[in-house]
Amino acid sequence: HALDSHRPGGSVVHRLDGRVKLVLTALFVVTTALTPDGAWSAYGLLAGITLGVVIVSRLGWGFVQRRALVAAPFALAAVSIVFTTPGRVWLTIPVLGWNVVATDAGLVRFASILLKSWLSVQMAVILTASTPFQALLRAMRSLRVPPILVAIAGFAYRYLFVIGDEALRMMRARAARSGAAEGQGGGNVLWRARVTGGMAGNLFLRSIERSERIYDAMLARGYDGEVRSLRSPVVRPADVLVALPFALALVAIQVWIRW
Repeated sequence: HALDSHRPGGSVVHRLDGRVKLVLTALFVVTTALTPDGAWSAYGLLAGITLGVVIVSRLGWGFVQRRALVAAPFALAAVSIVFTTPGRVWLTIPVLGWNVVATDAGLVRFASILLKSWLSVQMAVILTASTPFQALLRAMRSLRVPPILVAIAGFAYRYLFVIGDEALRMMRARAARSGAAEGQGGGNVLWRARVTGGMAGNLFLRSIERSERIYDAMLARGYDGEVRSLRSPVVRPADVLVALPFALALVAIQVWIRW
């Protein structure tokens, strides 16, 4: 399914315990976020670690980069920092009679934000692609993440598939019923906009009705807000041996860049 990001494999990263991978990914994201702006050598080391994990995971550099591009539009929202951060004038742009000034400090900070988001999203892509979603949910519960957050994440992920299938059925029904109308000239932009709006509203109503039916069925089967599962196995020594050098390298980068 297009919404399922997990890619089965037999690499070291795939075999690593889900709890260990979740902790290491969170540690990497925090380490990247704490790296000072303009610390290019530290960013180079973090990029080298990311590249090493991609190679070991056997997911493919192109696959990870395509998934990481999803975060690019959100990172570009920080472009205003280039013009609002105090510093030496690097570029002056006249806009509607005003001079918009870009500073060197703002450019360095913007580039640092882009690198931080790019590296962090890559590691998150590796986590979700090498770990089944159910294993991630069990890992979050084992790490004492609040049950309500785990339940929301689980339901949101599951019902994306349900709503996606419902939307596909509606599109097939529209295609089966609108062929004659389109052939008679009814397929203009306004007609399509009206049909799309009606489909969106119909999909919203169907989603609410279906969620109510599913929730009633869950209550009838004893659901009390907690999804029961088997006890997670103990973390293996091999997982610790793999995770320890990774964690020490991240700590060493922070100590070195500040020292």
